[in-house]
This record gives sequence, structure tokens and C-alpha cells, in this order.
Amino acid sequence: MTLYIGLMSGTSMDGVDGVLVDFSADARSGLHVLADAHAAMPSPLGAELLALNRSGPDELQRAALAANALARLQAEVVARLLNQTDTEPHAVRAVGSHGQTVRHRPGEFDGTGFTLQLNNGALLAEACGIDVVCDFRNRDVAAGGQGAPLVPAFHRDVFAGATPRAVLNIGGIANVTILPSKDESAPTDASSLIGFDTGPGNALMDHWCLRHTDAPYDDGGRWAASGQVDGMLLVELMADAYFRKAPPKSTGRDLFNADWLAQALARAGGTRAPADVQATLLELTARTAIDALRTAAPGTRELLVCGGGARNGALMARLAALRPGLAVAATDSAGLPAQQVEAAAFAWLAKQFCERLPGNHPGVTGAAGLRVLGALYPH
Repeated sequence: MTLYIGLMSGTSMDGVDGVLVDFSADARSGLHVLADAHAAMPSPLGAELLALNRSGPDELQRAALAANALARLQAEVVARLLNQTDTEPHAVRAVGSHGQTVRHRPGEFDGTGFTLQLNNGALLAEACGIDVVCDFRNRDVAAGGQGAPLVPAFHRDVFAGATPRAVLNIGGIANVTILPSKDESAPTDASSLIGFDTGPGNALMDHWCLRHTDAPYDDGGRWAASGQVDGMLLVELMADAYFRKAPPKSTGRDLFNADWLAQALARAGGTRAPADVQATLLELTARTAIDALRTAAPGTRELLVCGGGARNGALMARLAALRPGLAVAATDSAGLPAQQVEAAAFAWLAKQFCERLPGNHPGVTGAAGLRVLGALYPH
């Protein structure tokens, strides 16, 4: 067995997802998830991480302490995975940890820009007794890339099939991967893979839901389904230049945040029922994703969805309705449950690092070439 652990804490900041993966040659399809685990984000830590998306007082100390707290939460997830499978730490080659993105500004300021994921790989390695690979995005940014999305190369490795298909990951931010057929896909061919962030995923819906219902998310999209899409507000939301920008491109809470939504509401004028705003935010997520797919790969007939958005029945139905003839299904139908995909991607990235193989794709991020991604913290 060739064991790796992947950890993911996404833009939604709802917690840490982890998977224990076997990448041995005899594993099913080259990848077999042996266990998954989740640790909910403690409310104070979630609030601090969200606050650190903006400049504020004493933010260096606050960021360092938040990274420590996140590492301890990650270590809890690792312990659960090991306990579930009776696996000793020494049997795991490495832990791949994404960390928590709090700023993402590639290509800005000095032309290189930066991306910042709070993490403490040394503390995590100390806590779990396993080598830790993290800081995956900065090497791509240093090579002139966006540093995101990183999952398309993994999507190609796992989901490429006999015919072209697309993978839509709906976390806090949504990103799409356009997959060529297996026989057309080549790791060094920049034209063989397309992937980019389409815009908001769950982040704005979660924000609005928490504000008006005290629930952290809209379970199944039922609250959104009770409202009506507001055409005027939707026009204001979709007027953002990001949606017309050509790939490679990536985004985050630096752009799509509570202030961005408040400004759009102010421009649209009038008053709206909160459920109607929620319905409009769901429509924004669905429409920008389908518009991106229509532009990048108009012939796509199969869309696999992963991330928290795959559990939003109203959103899944809207994706299908916006593109008649498009088969929309969770990645479960392709052998990997939707809630495991992103964490598995970072286990894969850790494996790529340990084998000194590239983890990015220049056709996706715009980097100058293929790069080995990550930094190692030995236990």
C-alpha cells in the first residue's frame, strides 16, 4: 500500500475535511479512499479566519495563532483517519495540507503578487508524527501562474474518460475543469486541459443564509427554492468584470465577499425579501458556471459536480435546467464521493511532491511551465 493523507479547509471555512488514500498500483483506478473524516470549524476560529481576509490590527500575531489552531484541528482529523483504519503514522508517506486561504492576489502589485494560506506544517508534523507537505500554491505563482485552481490536474488523473467531460467543484468559490478524453490528455500539452474559477460557489449563499436564518448553510437549497430570482439584482451581480475575463483566472473572498454583495444590492435599489436574494445568489452560482462551460467547451455533455454544492439539490437542478442535454451528477457516479474530492486532491499533490512530479498545469494556471509544488516539513 502507498498511503497518503489529504487535508482541505476551503473558502466556506466550515471545517477540515480529510481522507486516507491508497495510491498503490493495485488500488482501484489507481486511487482508493480508505477513510474520510471531518472536523467542524470552531466558531471563534472561523470568525478569526474570516476577519483575516482583511487588513486589521495585530494581524501578524493573529494569523500565526490562527495557523496554530488550524494545525491542531488538522491533527485531530489525521488522528481520526488513523484510528478508523488502525493505521500507524509510520505507514503514511506524507500528509498533504492545503491550509486556509486568507488572501489571494496573484499577478498584482509587483507583477508577481501573492497567495497566502495560513498553515503550520511544522506543528502538524510534530502533532501527527508524519511528514507534511504544504504551501502548494506559491511555486506556481513564482512561475508566473495564478496558483489556482490546482485541482484540475488531479481531476484529469482521476476523472478523464473515453469522452470529454467537465468537473465543477462548488466550494466557497466554484471552479471548472474541462477534461479531454483520456487518449487526448497529455501532462505536458498546455492545450489538453482547461480549468479556472468561475466565480462564487457557496460563500455568498452561506453568508446570506447565516445572516438571515442563523443556519450556516442553506440545507439542500430549500430556502433559495422558496424565493424568486430578482432579475435586476442578478444583472448587477453578473456585471462584474471577472465573469468576462479570459482564463487563466482565479478568485476568492478578496473579490466576492459581503461588501461586494452589499454594493450590488445598493446599486439594484429597492428592498427584497431575503429568500429572493438567496434565490438570486443560487442563480448567480449556477449561471456563471454554465456560462463558463458554454464558452470554454460548448460540446460538453457530462458535468460531474463535487464540493458542498453537490449536496444542494436546488443548485444541481438549476445547473441541469440551464443547459438542456447536459447530464449533471455528483462525482459519486464516477467512483469518488463529492465530499472526498478536494481532500483527495491534496493527498495526490503530496504524492506528486514526494515523487518529484509536477502538480500544476500551465494551461490552467498560466505558469511558465510544469512545476513540483509544495514544501516539506519532516516529522
